[in-house]
Amino acid sequence: MQEGGVREAERWEGYVDWRNRPAAKGRHGGMVAASFVLVTEVLENLAFLANASNLVTYLMNSMHYSPSQSATMVTNFMGTAFLLALLGGFLSDAVCTTYVVYLASAAVEFMGLVILTIQARSSSLMPPACTKVAGAAPCEPVSGSKKAMLFVGLYVTALGIGGIKGSLPSHGAEQFDEGTPRGRKGRSTFFNYFVFCLSCGALVAVTFAVWVEDNKGWQWGFFISTIAILLSIPVFAAGSRFYRSKVPTGSPLVTIAKVLLAAALAPRRGGTPSASNGAVIDRAPSPTGSTELKEYCKPGEACAADDVATEPSQELSALNRAVQCQPRHRALACTVQEVEDVKIVLMVLPIFLATIMLNCCLAQLSTFSVEQAATMDTRVGGLKVPAASLPVFPVTFIILLAPIYDHIIIPFARRATGTEMGITHLQRIGTGLVLSIVAMAAAAVVEVKRKNVAASHGMINSSHAPLPITFFWIAFQYLFLGSADLFTLAGLLEFFFSEAPPRMRSLATSLSWASLALGYYLSSVLVTVVNGATGRGGHRPWLEGASLNHYHLERFYWLMCALSAVNYIFFLVLAIRYKYRNAGVIKA
Repeated sequence: MQEGGVREAERWEGYVDWRNRPAAKGRHGGMVAASFVLVTEVLENLAFLANASNLVTYLMNSMHYSPSQSATMVTNFMGTAFLLALLGGFLSDAVCTTYVVYLASAAVEFMGLVILTIQARSSSLMPPACTKVAGAAPCEPVSGSKKAMLFVGLYVTALGIGGIKGSLPSHGAEQFDEGTPRGRKGRSTFFNYFVFCLSCGALVAVTFAVWVEDNKGWQWGFFISTIAILLSIPVFAAGSRFYRSKVPTGSPLVTIAKVLLAAALAPRRGGTPSASNGAVIDRAPSPTGSTELKEYCKPGEACAADDVATEPSQELSALNRAVQCQPRHRALACTVQEVEDVKIVLMVLPIFLATIMLNCCLAQLSTFSVEQAATMDTRVGGLKVPAASLPVFPVTFIILLAPIYDHIIIPFARRATGTEMGITHLQRIGTGLVLSIVAMAAAAVVEVKRKNVAASHGMINSSHAPLPITFFWIAFQYLFLGSADLFTLAGLLEFFFSEAPPRMRSLATSLSWASLALGYYLSSVLVTVVNGATGRGGHRPWLEGASLNHYHLERFYWLMCALSAVNYIFFLVLAIRYKYRNAGVIKA
């Protein structure tokens, strides 16, 4: 039997090529296909961070928003972009292949950036020019149709970014055969180098692009982003003949809702047994390997006896009623496989929640850490480093550490533990959480030193002259948080992809970006709550004052350190109890 010129024995079951023909083994997938995704990620993240890392400056200086308004707009923009990754993941699982979603999303981001570039280039589309001097009237912020154009450009761009974040990592991971040790190791390497390439794009963004924006004008900064995302499309398309893409299997949200509703409506006691087919997923405490799930056995279809189990697992046993009892309506009929899929989703959600606090710590790198460095001596020889370029520290560290981790640390761990993975996904995430605790402690200590320097030189009330302390002290918190980001982001992406059911993988992988978005939002909430709690009784809030020197930022950092420690204990309990799916079940 042949279909589209590919014999059935040579096909990747459940995968198609870019023309929706059956994907062929030996011709589609593998590291060659994934390498096009990695190069695309360099360009995609360059386009994103070239604007996001310095956007607050554009909104303050060009659009005349206040610092607080600008910071809120940037937080909302980045949070929305990362949350929209869930939409990109949903579309990749339910409607289109990851290949199609990426191309469509890149085109949408390109259109958003074109709008922003046109506005930045045309003075008639900008607010009136204004010189900010002491005693002068405040500048008039952008308004009316010009404001509408700004927001349309920003949020069309955010929509495109979300679609890309929700599809590109999954598309690269889909290229590997997880039924073989070589395929699983290749997928792990892909995720490590995905973070590496993400950092390469970020390095160009926070150095070259930021310099262009500050010295040549924002129209050129937006132009760089526009060209970068435009170039990413032919680079990605160049690998088309090598790609394999998972066939969408319908809405995962419908499956989740159906199982939950069927279990909730099922009789608590007794009831008529239901005759549904499915496969029970075997889960074990430590992942020595993983196998790709076979195609789902739908009601009424015949399946091989060896591949079918008629009883669900005992985890979250309340959901078993969805298959053990006769459904109230035929639309609520569930297979055992569907119930097990929903169980997996519910079991990974607590891990997702435990990573939000880490991303709240990471949010400080683009807020208070930048403000700290702005009060310090940022000169390196004869060069003055812009505040927006400070992320160069963690980005450079990730670029250096990622190859060492993949080629030295992981092989050593595999030999030491005798396992295929060497270091499990949850161990990687846990390492990142520990590093975030250390980073917040380091940030508090550095802030105490910075304020002591200000006090000893009589500069507590000075808000313009830089303090006689080098900004390299800030590098400690950047390096620790950069390391935490490497361990956690790569670990999360691989954890969600490998643990999620095949029909929900893109959506599950998008949780990594949603965690980042919620971390940004949590940071804003914490600042508000802390100021409200510490400002009672006539006391000055910790995070308010004439200048940063009057803040009690060190106390806020210690609070973040304590919350991170409590969060780590919560994660540790979850990690110890968590059982990986299909671990060690390698069929010949």
